[in-house]
Amino acid sequence: MSTIKSIAIVGGTHGTELTGINIVKALDKGLTNQFDDVFKFEYIIANPSAVAANVRFIDVDLNRQFGIHNLSCSNSRLYELNIAKVLDQKLGPKHSPRTDLVIDIHNTTSAMGATLILLEDSPFYRNMAGYLKARMPDVNILLEDEISYLEHPYLCTTGKRGIMLELGCQPHGVSRMDIFLQCETMLQSVFEYCDLYNRDAMPEQPTFDAYRLIENVQFPLNEEEEVAGLVHETLLDRDFCAVEVGDPIFRLFDGTEIFLTGTHTVYPHFINEAAYRNSKVAFATATKFKW
Repeated sequence: MSTIKSIAIVGGTHGTELTGINIVKALDKGLTNQFDDVFKFEYIIANPSAVAANVRFIDVDLNRQFGIHNLSCSNSRLYELNIAKVLDQKLGPKHSPRTDLVIDIHNTTSAMGATLILLEDSPFYRNMAGYLKARMPDVNILLEDEISYLEHPYLCTTGKRGIMLELGCQPHGVSRMDIFLQCETMLQSVFEYCDLYNRDAMPEQPTFDAYRLIENVQFPLNEEEEVAGLVHETLLDRDFCAVEVGDPIFRLFDGTEIFLTGTHTVYPHFINEAAYRNSKVAFATATKFKW
C-alpha cells in the first residue's frame, strides 16, 4: 500500500472524552510537532455539538455510524448519522479514502491504561504496535479483527488506514494531564513509525504480547431484563489480567457469585466502562497471543 502522507487526528468523537479534544485543539493552535514538515496533518473535533453539551452524543453514538449501509442512507434525522456522512466525505469516502491514516482518540473509565486498538492483522499494523510497545512497554495492544476493516462502523475506517487510541482510566467530562502526556507520547511514536515506514527504515520488531477481541459480555439480568448484579469485586480495575475458568466474574445483588465458564483463559477489558451502561455490557473479553 502507498506511503503515509496525510494524517487526520480526531478528538471529540464522544463529547465527554476530553483528552482527544484537548490535544487536537493544542495541536491546531501550534503545539510543537516535529513532524509538521513530514506529514500533512488535519485536526478535527468530530462532534462539536456533543462537546459543547458535554454529552457522549446527541442522538446516537457517532463511532458506530460509519458502516457502509449507514453512510449510504439518503435521509436521516439522526444528528450523528448526518455528521458521519460529512466526516466520511471529508476524510474518505470510505470506499475510496483520500486520508492515509486516521487516528481517533478516546478515553475510557476502565483501567485499561494506554491502549492501541487495531482493526486488521497486517504487517503495517503489527510493526506499528511493536514499535509503540518498544517505546511504551506498558501500552496494551488490542486487535479487533473479528470482521474486516471496512465492515467496522468506526470513524477511523474512513481512512486508508485507521487506528484508535484508548486512554484510561479517566472519568468522562474530566481531564488529566498524565493521560494527556500519555496520548502525546503515543502520537509521537506513531508519527515516528510512519516516517520510518515511508523511508523503508523500519527496524525488525521482536514478538510482543497482544490481545485479540472475543466478545462483549453483558451484566446478569433478571426476568424484567434489569441488571441483577455487578462485576465481581475481585475483577474490578484488572483490565487485561488473566481470568481463569472457575474464577468469579459477577456477584448478584443477593450475594450469589457467577463464575467464568468455558475452556480457556480470557483477558477482560473495558471493565465497568460507564459509557456501556445503556447497552448493559459489563466488559469485553480477549485472548492473549504473541504477535
